[in-house]
Amino acid sequence: MAEEFTREEQAALAPYVTKLAGPVFALVNLPEVVKGALFARYSRSPKSLRRLFLDEFLGPGGLQAASLGGGAGGAGAARAEQLYERVFVEYGDDSVAQLGGVHLACEGASNILTKVLEWGRLMAYLEQSTRYIPYDDRPDGRYRYHVPAELTGVLRERFVATLDRSFDTYRAWLPKLRAFFEAKFPRDPAESETVYRMTIRAKALDTLRGMLPAATTSNVGIYGTGQAYEQLLLRMRAHPLREVRDCADLMLIELRRVIPAFLKRVDVPERGGIWSTYLEETRRETRDAARRLLPPEPARGAGERERAGGPDAELLAIARRMTAEERSAVLAAYVGKRLNRRHRPGRAFERTSYRFDVLGDYGAFRDLQRHRLLTLEWQRLTPRHGYVVPEAIAEAGASDDWRRVLEESADLHDAIEAAGLPDVAAYAVSMAYRVRFYMDMNAREAMHVIELRTTPQGHPAYRRICQAMHRLIAARHPAIAAAMTFADHSAVDLERLEAERAAERRRAASR
Repeated sequence: MAEEFTREEQAALAPYVTKLAGPVFALVNLPEVVKGALFARYSRSPKSLRRLFLDEFLGPGGLQAASLGGGAGGAGAARAEQLYERVFVEYGDDSVAQLGGVHLACEGASNILTKVLEWGRLMAYLEQSTRYIPYDDRPDGRYRYHVPAELTGVLRERFVATLDRSFDTYRAWLPKLRAFFEAKFPRDPAESETVYRMTIRAKALDTLRGMLPAATTSNVGIYGTGQAYEQLLLRMRAHPLREVRDCADLMLIELRRVIPAFLKRVDVPERGGIWSTYLEETRRETRDAARRLLPPEPARGAGERERAGGPDAELLAIARRMTAEERSAVLAAYVGKRLNRRHRPGRAFERTSYRFDVLGDYGAFRDLQRHRLLTLEWQRLTPRHGYVVPEAIAEAGASDDWRRVLEESADLHDAIEAAGLPDVAAYAVSMAYRVRFYMDMNAREAMHVIELRTTPQGHPAYRRICQAMHRLIAARHPAIAAAMTFADHSAVDLERLEAERAAERRRAASR
């Protein structure tokens, strides 16, 4: 369906889209918050993206006067932030924060910090390599390593002296090791001198990098969405290391220059504040529980393996010897005091996995299929598994028309299939027909899926599926199911949640 734009509309659109016609195009020259707000509105509008942009973002009183290509400031971006926030509050959908991203550089980060920065799965990273970059220089008179702010006095002096000696040794051995490899692997006359030198240097650096301490600094380039940065910053703000917390503060300042609306919750005491507190408390409680239940750690060099830092099989054996009460105590410490469904335990819940065989209507499948961090495969959509009739359809007296439409859909499918086009036949099948699929996920992802998809505003079809998942988990692992405190809602819970959402909408409207 070709869409017509006037000459004036085409001129207004041209700076912000890669193509004025056709079904596939990209947005350009727009601040991240504008793109995020636009796509958030897009999901609830029947308009095309270009038409929506013209009518609601470039229209009278809209963004056109804000010089959009000039950055995140100005009245236009401010209006987009208000729209984004309203959409976020009204829809209650955290995935809205996936609609804008930022390239961020974090420089001078210790190798301890780089691993914290690279913890998230749904971000992209590039890090300065200790295999290809020498660390023998001394900018400003000191080697490139981080001195923890937690160290003071004699211990700090010892730290600096020890690391300086490590770098001195590394620096002394670099030319020696290059000479060693040149003697061991002489250049082939057919090989380029430049390529040969680079290869020898890489061998020397790769061999010596084990001598460098984890305090060695590096530079990290990150690309992530607003949602991914929010999760990263919440964890970093709860981290025990000062370097990590300080870096989080610096990141938040810079990210708010680009995507301020995406990160409003991070340092709000009653939102991000209690979220980070939850992470900090569960880490501390879990550590204390482990100290009480694990055997004492022997001194280094005592000839006995360190238990708390031992192989996975040893720790698993210790866990299996615990009583049910002891295991419950560890689990309770790890889950902590959850104040809402966003307060979730960490990756230890990924140790346990579940596989669900599901037969549900195609409409429910469409929503469940969107979850990323699980394995989901589905069979071809056919009318073979029957269809569902919503209660409201029967109550409204529409059952006969519903069945007629679906039976005609099935007949058309069968005719196309009989013509030798089974994959094409799926186009004809109404979404009330059931499809068979499986969902394979760990307990951590199950907690996310079940809690999100059983909220009152969710569709009854997928709510029933996820409530059944919760019952099946409870039959196998009651303690894990019990940790999902928001999976099933009582009538009182529903009233409270509805009241909270109404209050949030009123606050957003008043702003």
